[in-house]
Amino acid sequence: MNKVTYYVVQPFAVSARGKIRALDAVEAKDPNTARLRAERLAVKGGAIAFARTGDPDTGDFEDAVVLASFGATPDLDALAG
Repeated sequence: MNKVTYYVVQPFAVSARGKIRALDAVEAKDPNTARLRAERLAVKGGAIAFARTGDPDTGDFEDAVVLASFGATPDLDALAG
C-alpha cells in the first residue's frame, strides 16, 4: 500500500442571493500552508482546508479531515453525509 496525504483548500463564493458555490480547489504542500491559504481565500466568501489520506493507486481514501474553516461554507455535516 502506498499511502499519501493530500492537503486541499476548497474555496467558496457567495452569490448576491446568498447561495454558496464551490470554486476550483487548490492543493497545498502541508497542513499549515492549507490553513493559511484557506484563510486568505475566505475573503471572497469562505474556504475549507482539509486533508485526505489514502492510496492513489487503488483509489482507496479515508474520510477527509477538516483542518480549518473560514467564512461562508456549506454545512460540513451535510457534505460528509
